[in-house]
Amino acid sequence: MSRTGRVRLFLCAAAVIAVAYTLACTGLPHFGSAVHPYGARAVAATLKQRTANTISSINFDQRAFDTLGEESILLGSVLGATALLRRTDDERLSRRRVARVLPSTRLFGTLLLPVALLTGIYIVAHGQLSPGGGFQGGVILATALHLAYVAADYRALDRIRPRELLDSVDAVAAGAFTCLGLAGLIASAAYLKNVLPLGTFNTLSSGGMVPVINAAVGIEVASGVIVLLAYFLDQSITTSPGEADGTDPSDASGTSGTSDTSGTSDASGTSDASDPRKAT
Repeated sequence: MSRTGRVRLFLCAAAVIAVAYTLACTGLPHFGSAVHPYGARAVAATLKQRTANTISSINFDQRAFDTLGEESILLGSVLGATALLRRTDDERLSRRRVARVLPSTRLFGTLLLPVALLTGIYIVAHGQLSPGGGFQGGVILATALHLAYVAADYRALDRIRPRELLDSVDAVAAGAFTCLGLAGLIASAAYLKNVLPLGTFNTLSSGGMVPVINAAVGIEVASGVIVLLAYFLDQSITTSPGEADGTDPSDASGTSGTSDTSGTSDASGTSDASDPRKAT
């Protein structure tokens, strides 16, 4: 198709969408009106499904298929980061000097880490009852884990962060959402149709499949964000062999300059080892 043809096709499609969007907007209730057709239907469906939090009912029940697409975007981001930022054969972790952390930062980071973890778990677990849910709680859980990086250093974070396990957990949690939808399809010929008991209103076991899907999303978001940050942090401390030993790979003469891992060196190869933090 020629450039002119593509432009004409785009203009025709844009005109159709503009007309449809205008008609849809003119059919909406006036701002500040007491009539809210969608809100009334959403609340009625929420009460029918015994889910106290209407937002969670919409996300994980009334339009759960849309939420599945949103979760898949994060999974795709993790897969893309894994493919693009994985460490190559000519890269290795550099042994950079550990920066000094203020005692106040170390104290607050150590104290807030368990509190943030408990907060994230609470928000995920109570997503069907109170404001919050899997997406919000998952981000809080991932942020809580990285307080170890703020309060200490990357090595402390790496010791408590099982990246390989989280890679698998991310995929399993995303697959669990899909499998729950298939269960509804098999049981009632409707994808993501609720097939679990609705329970008692305003209790942890209420809402049917809503708390189960919410938990799966929380696990997937938490593990996905942790894995994403892991690859980006790795890139910030990964160097090529030439950079690690102080040699500029682009310098054909092979002379060495300043190195972050072996202290201060010059062309004669002398090293300043007076600072024990720089000696290797």
